[in-house]
Amino acid sequence: MRKFIAAIIVCAFAAPCLCAQNSFIANWQARVTATQNAQPHWVTPLVTVTPRLEQEFRTDFVREITPTLTDTWIYGNGKGLELIPARHIELLFNVPPYTQHNNPKVKDGFGDTTFLMKYRFFARNEEHGNSIITAFVGGSVPTGSYSNGSTDASVSPTLAVGKGIGLFDVQSTAGATLPVANSDKLGRPIAWNTATQFKASPNWWPEVEFNATFYEGGPNDGKIQNFVTPGIVGRWKLHNRLGVTLGAGMQIATSAYHSYNHALVFSARMPF
Repeated sequence: MRKFIAAIIVCAFAAPCLCAQNSFIANWQARVTATQNAQPHWVTPLVTVTPRLEQEFRTDFVREITPTLTDTWIYGNGKGLELIPARHIELLFNVPPYTQHNNPKVKDGFGDTTFLMKYRFFARNEEHGNSIITAFVGGSVPTGSYSNGSTDASVSPTLAVGKGIGLFDVQSTAGATLPVANSDKLGRPIAWNTATQFKASPNWWPEVEFNATFYEGGPNDGKIQNFVTPGIVGRWKLHNRLGVTLGAGMQIATSAYHSYNHALVFSARMPF
């Protein structure tokens, strides 16, 4: 009898906690759904950071081939957890990438820790204009080992826009990386990424991206690096909000200066 009464007491105290937890998750997911329903439903490109707000786990894998035929693998590529805690805000908490070199003179190791906040100023879904404007503020902390990261922290303000017309869409970002110290040594590179996509089917999105970096200051002052990245991204819904997104492409250097000739890019994501 005592065990029975004790069980009732435990259930009485535990039930409100469980209900509160379920209510919190349900309210969170309902807010995320409403937020994403107000914006275009394009897929996130391989390289260009989308102006859309996403909630997912993401990891990328990149294989770079340099002009000297050095083979470098980057595991994770600075991706991680993406959350939508408010109607117009997304927060990204990225895992430091791990870089593996085939050059025995260069040590493998983890890169810097990065994070990002998006604020969506304007959004119209496909039925009401199919466009979006979002601002980013990113940051990095120099946690890299064996010169696989930067020597100083940095801040990266970025503006992102997107427009869809029928089955086509264009997503573009422009931003700068501003070191908090030693900017003369590190430089202040400006990145401009643009992705053009075509919705070939409900699941497949072929795309071509243009990834350009304009170097201001630092060892590469005045140089321009540009890559053309053809690729494809597939997206499938599993259950309710849970899904899986897979993508692959190849960056091809088209500028006279380039830190690597080409790179294979693989991306795996789980929206929830």
